[in-house]
Amino acid sequence: MIAVRASFPHGFAPERASAGAAGFDLRAHIDSPVVLQPRDRGVVPTGVRIELPHGYEAQVRPRSGLAFKYGITVLNAPGTIDSDYRGEISVALINTSAVPYTIERGDRIAQLVVAAVAECEFVSEPLSESERGEGGFGSTGR
Repeated sequence: MIAVRASFPHGFAPERASAGAAGFDLRAHIDSPVVLQPRDRGVVPTGVRIELPHGYEAQVRPRSGLAFKYGITVLNAPGTIDSDYRGEISVALINTSAVPYTIERGDRIAQLVVAAVAECEFVSEPLSESERGEGGFGSTGR
């Protein structure tokens, strides 16, 4: 298990909804309700700051129920929190539905997944051939 330092003096602690959950729920840390109009986007603070060990990142991902039931999803999913970032985690949300959606203080708005980062270096060399080649955007079929 890795240790992640966290600070949430006025916010809500990230927490798992179940023992087997990969993500930790992030909650809205707002003083008054935020209404996302249809097709509108907004940034919602969580009141959470973290310090990840070197070699790790945290990904801000949508909550599946919020996305499926209400059309509320993370705009830049997954949002990346680097190990050297110390600011408050805020979530960029978008309302993809045709009706307004109200976010209240304490609502679970996203999930945070901690993942290892591969150490790599890009080397300028010719690429090998592959069966797929340069095909993209649906080139392998439906």
